[in-house]
Amino acid sequence: MALGLAAATTLANAAEAEKPNFLLIVADDLGYSDIGAFGGEIETPSLDALADEGIRMTNFHTAPTCSPTRSMLFSGTDNHRAGIGNMAELLTPEQKGKPGYEGYLNDLVATLPEVLRDNGYSTSIMGKWHLGRTEKLSPAARGFDHSWVLVQGGASHFDDGRAIIGVDPKAIYLEDGKQVDVPEGFFSSDFYADKAIEYIDAAGDKPFFTFLSFTAPHWPLQAPDSYIKKYEGRYDEGYEAIRQQRLEKMKEMGLIGHKLAANVPFDELPTWNELTDEQRKIEARKMEVYAAMVDNMDENIGRVIAHLEEAGKLDNTVVMFMSDNGADGNSPEVLPRNKEWIASEYDNSFDNIGRPDSYIWYGAQWGQVSATPWPMWKGYPSQGGLLVPAILNLPGEESAGEINHEFFHVMDIMPTFLELAGIDLPTSPYKGRDIFEVQGVSMLPGLNGTAPENRVVGWELYGRSAVRCSATIRMTG
Repeated sequence: MALGLAAATTLANAAEAEKPNFLLIVADDLGYSDIGAFGGEIETPSLDALADEGIRMTNFHTAPTCSPTRSMLFSGTDNHRAGIGNMAELLTPEQKGKPGYEGYLNDLVATLPEVLRDNGYSTSIMGKWHLGRTEKLSPAARGFDHSWVLVQGGASHFDDGRAIIGVDPKAIYLEDGKQVDVPEGFFSSDFYADKAIEYIDAAGDKPFFTFLSFTAPHWPLQAPDSYIKKYEGRYDEGYEAIRQQRLEKMKEMGLIGHKLAANVPFDELPTWNELTDEQRKIEARKMEVYAAMVDNMDENIGRVIAHLEEAGKLDNTVVMFMSDNGADGNSPEVLPRNKEWIASEYDNSFDNIGRPDSYIWYGAQWGQVSATPWPMWKGYPSQGGLLVPAILNLPGEESAGEINHEFFHVMDIMPTFLELAGIDLPTSPYKGRDIFEVQGVSMLPGLNGTAPENRVVGWELYGRSAVRCSATIRMTG
């Protein structure tokens, strides 16, 4: 582990001479054990190579859902300070209008791209934003030079322009703050990777911060047919068999302890053997499409990294990959008007699953498989909702193949990146406005195994809460 810190220290010391670039890649609702580098059977050679050359962080925590995580990532502070005390779509009457529940990234925080841009960086984002819907609340107003984003929590991955909630059915995309439509032939992960390459090139000789914010593999589960075909039959063994295969692989790789058991399925959920043949066929197809989405995303990550190498920029680029929260075992049918809307507007027949006019999700059983070995999933401040796969690749080979088990939090990204860039943390007042101080801490000591032992961190969402104290997480609600 000391080697990882040595590489980080070298970067920090050299920051003033040549500031490092940053490529931060975030998947949407990816489970802890989905990718190969974390024990999964889905083919992810690009991420596996990134892990082989960098550091796998097995104890990296986010918020239970997406926009709270993103608010903490950009601000280095708790989501209740940054304006996303609850997701904007689910604010209760008691929360609306209250400080910390604005439903967008508020002005009481300085953002990571803002601080980097103020210190000479070219900043860009492509993909999911979910921190404000208007031009004044867009990435263009929060520190990004270039942006092409989806403002909502999800959308069709193809070019039909549909969103994911029946009461808000049209997807809204902004380019540099102005509303645009997706181009013909659009597929989300392909397009966002193209934009990442475009904006990296636009940086020229300036150091860059690029936030590649995929919307995969968030539902609706959709992928090009060729990727789905690749996984035909792979999941016919069912939930329990895939979960056990992942568990054993994770132990073999040293990601988890040998005595750790898999998460226990809920009693009310049917086992694979309790399903009918037709149900098993449909369930397997759902997971085939999910795997296809992850496979395609990985291929696009590989394209971006290969472009950096061809451009001679990879050797000075910090690359980090993570998911925005744990696997999603929830059903979108619980959202306002969704059950009727999905039934009337989409064709979810077996042969159409995964295609542009389908709207499917993989459900609680596969969600628990994706979360292996942890309990629960997205929306809950449990290990299954908070622990995500995370990989950090620092320029140089000193940290190659490391597995780090120290506690890290998404709030730690901002102070870590700023330290590597040789930039001080923002203080109040910042550019004439009062801001909250950064609560996260640099990950660099933790890469050497010297992170604070008694760090206390709390979470709250939907009235469910958890606190970490002395390396133990206690959940309520």
